[in-house]
Amino acid sequence: MPMSEYMRDLRNAVGDVLLEVPSASVVIRDDAGRVLLARHSEGNLWVTPGGGIEPLETPADAAVREVWEETGLHVALTRLVGAYGGPEFVVTYGNGDRTSYLMVVFEARVLGGDQRPDGEEILELRWFEEHELDALALTGWMREVLAHALAAGPGAGFRPASWRPPDAQPTAGGRRAW
Repeated sequence: MPMSEYMRDLRNAVGDVLLEVPSASVVIRDDAGRVLLARHSEGNLWVTPGGGIEPLETPADAAVREVWEETGLHVALTRLVGAYGGPEFVVTYGNGDRTSYLMVVFEARVLGGDQRPDGEEILELRWFEEHELDALALTGWMREVLAHALAAGPGAGFRPASWRPPDAQPTAGGRRAW
């Protein structure tokens, strides 16, 4: 699906300035443990299906909707993989628009539908085994997300915080005193 009406209106108002955009992405696994990836039209790189969260839409609804629009598959979300953002999540599109994505990533399984790329954003869909992922041309953030998604165990992935208050002084035990 091309740019949403909301994003088109926003871009018309602000131009190509860097925007922070909430998004949802989905790591879809089949019964054999393979991962469904999509070859994106921007950059010809492999990504998980996903996209922007529309105003008043929940991240979960956005994730299920984006998978449907991009792949033709209806999915059930099974786990929160993590929350991601930072310099690696900035995308500069062919038209010059710059977007910094704050990404909520889910894991899911397929409930139904007919697998097919949307032909606009997504050029190809393919299932990959874990050992095949290293050889793929992936976006800068995909390796981190896939590593968290494929890791065993519960819990969501995220990078530890590196920000500290300017006046914080270390104390015994690594805690900060104010």
